[in-house]
Amino acid sequence: MIHLTFPDGAVREYAEGTSGADIAAAISKSLAKKAVAVTLDGALADLAEPITGDARIEIVTRDDPRALELIRHDAAHVLAEAVQALYPGTQVTIGPVIENGFYYDFARNEPFTTDDLPKIEAKMREIIAKDRPFTREIWSRDEAKRVFAEKGEAFKVELVDAIPEGQDLKIYKQGEWFDLCRGPHMPSTGKVGTAFKLMKVAGAYWRGDSNNPMLTRIYGTAWHDQAALDAYLHRLEEAEKRDHRRLGREMDLFHFQEEGPGTVFWHPKGWRLFQSLVSYMRRRLKADYDEVNAPQVLDKSLWETSGHWGWYKENMFKVQSAGEDTGDERVFALKPMNCPGHVQIFKHGLKSYRDLPLRLAEFGAVHRYEPSGALHGLMRVRGFTQDDAHIFCTEEQMAAECLKINDLILSTYADFGFENIVVKLSTRPEKRVGSDAVWDHAEEVMTRVLAQIEEQSGGRIKTGILPGEGAFYGPKFEYTLSDAIGREWQCGTTQVDFNLPERFGAFYVDVDGSKKTPVMIHRAICGSMERFTGILIEHFAGHFPLWLAPVQIVSTTITSEADGYAAEVAAAARALDLRVDLDLRNEKINYKVREHSLAKVPVILVAGRKEAAERTVSMRRLGSSDQTVLPLGEALALLSAEATPPDLKRARA
Repeated sequence: MIHLTFPDGAVREYAEGTSGADIAAAISKSLAKKAVAVTLDGALADLAEPITGDARIEIVTRDDPRALELIRHDAAHVLAEAVQALYPGTQVTIGPVIENGFYYDFARNEPFTTDDLPKIEAKMREIIAKDRPFTREIWSRDEAKRVFAEKGEAFKVELVDAIPEGQDLKIYKQGEWFDLCRGPHMPSTGKVGTAFKLMKVAGAYWRGDSNNPMLTRIYGTAWHDQAALDAYLHRLEEAEKRDHRRLGREMDLFHFQEEGPGTVFWHPKGWRLFQSLVSYMRRRLKADYDEVNAPQVLDKSLWETSGHWGWYKENMFKVQSAGEDTGDERVFALKPMNCPGHVQIFKHGLKSYRDLPLRLAEFGAVHRYEPSGALHGLMRVRGFTQDDAHIFCTEEQMAAECLKINDLILSTYADFGFENIVVKLSTRPEKRVGSDAVWDHAEEVMTRVLAQIEEQSGGRIKTGILPGEGAFYGPKFEYTLSDAIGREWQCGTTQVDFNLPERFGAFYVDVDGSKKTPVMIHRAICGSMERFTGILIEHFAGHFPLWLAPVQIVSTTITSEADGYAAEVAAAARALDLRVDLDLRNEKINYKVREHSLAKVPVILVAGRKEAAERTVSMRRLGSSDQTVLPLGEALALLSAEATPPDLKRARA
């Protein structure tokens, strides 16, 4: 007999080999009808799988969030069957679940195109309607290789060879069609439902190696119901409208080109936006941090000491000095991060416990190698600016510093309109430096701080654990924010480091005259300033609040007779530190308004003969056809107050 523990704590006895389907049926007919899987000690398993030992069990129904992975996994199998039914001779390779959907890679002489997707979708709906059961079989290695070889499935034969000896070879059948798969699956194809859509096709090398054959990858998405699918497609539509690369062109903010892959060519308006963000961050740090600047290029010996040369070398840009003739040939690296440089600054001059905590900040330009295929506008670049800081403190000060950083991060995000924040603690990775005792202590402190963060927020801030996701030198907090359309972005980090200061021999003199190694806390709020700028562009869809907009006002005219007055309006606005463009072109006013609206200028001040005579302006807001006529002084005072950054408003309150 086996003993199964249910979510309510009840423990029940069953015959060994009882399946999840048997248990669901014994509980109720309605549960048996709704059930699609079970969890055994937290791991998803087939309903039909015999249970052979004691476990914690939970019946998973189709509307359970955990079933979404199964829906997508089964949809991938249905896709593969549909493709092979429609296009005989096509080989299937792998078809995993991914975020928001699934894909399957196919080998075919003639690659698929988007024109093929409606036909494939229709065939998938036929297969789902037949509601064939998924059944699992265990095959021997030889049998699997023979059957797939006879079918001409060379890629499947290779996959069989890659499975370690001693592991079961699971085959899942849906009617006559079958595939090599670890599982689990729902009871039948009908459980997939009709809330799915094939999205796009792309090329993909077998096993990601450019030396291997090129395959065709078909992407799809699948959801619990049509409402969820419709909501997802709407989010995609919104995301496309908000794409920072498109808005960057429309607003004339930046561009990329092949001669500088992964590095940003900032245009004047984009640089204004970027510098507004940097200026805001500088003001937020001014009271507590000392800003420093460390060299861009450092000898590889420094990176060997830090551990980056061993752990991170493949992501670093290496530079060799041209010293062959003088015997001064050395190997350097463009810095991928600022921390080793900040340790050198800390070490310069004797430090006492009275000097701690010492907070060093740098808007440091760093370079990291990213594969060409991973580059994505401002979101993934090779050269970027970090709003980086390192706090050197005692162990007793560490928890308070982490909480202080937390307050700064959360208030910064709130100033940009981000309120839905998740903070997760990433614990020790498999590859790491430092003793287990040091990691135990660091994680214990961070766990206590995490609980305080959630408690102080009154539950508003959600928290969690990311096992094994810490940096190689210490555990860290990861801050994830949600934007206007619900997408999540991991931005801020707080990383506790007991290792780097010790490796570099950094110390302070304690109260008893002894030398102590400081704790080093790495922290970033925006992370990559370029990426955060991209996030802001998409979050606001280019409609920035006035304080952040690269061009806050355009002063323009209806008639050339008002040119002088419009120039005076622009000069008066600039005197109030407002960012103003002057448009005196001989174009119709409706044309000018449309053009500046496309460029997402928040305010257009229009002047004609009447406004010039009465010293007023006609004010038009982005997204509105209404116009408000105000005296010039009143209009500029209103806009100046509105354009005051939120941190300065608080300081003046």
